[in-house]
Amino acid sequence: MLNFLRERRKKQTVMGHRLEEPRLTLQAVLWALVYLGLPLLALGTLMDLLIQAITGHCTGFWCGL
Repeated sequence: MLNFLRERRKKQTVMGHRLEEPRLTLQAVLWALVYLGLPLLALGTLMDLLIQAITGHCTGFWCGL
């Protein structure tokens, strides 16, 4: 199913110079965490606060603090 990810591509050349294959960089990982991780964390926190406001029981990780 995901064989295209495992297959090696032919080396691309431009004017005789070989190009590096695309790779995941540290900066790309950090931006993915910012754009995906922070909104999910904020959404989870808001859900915990809403449940606590409705039921009166703390469900967040800060309950033990």
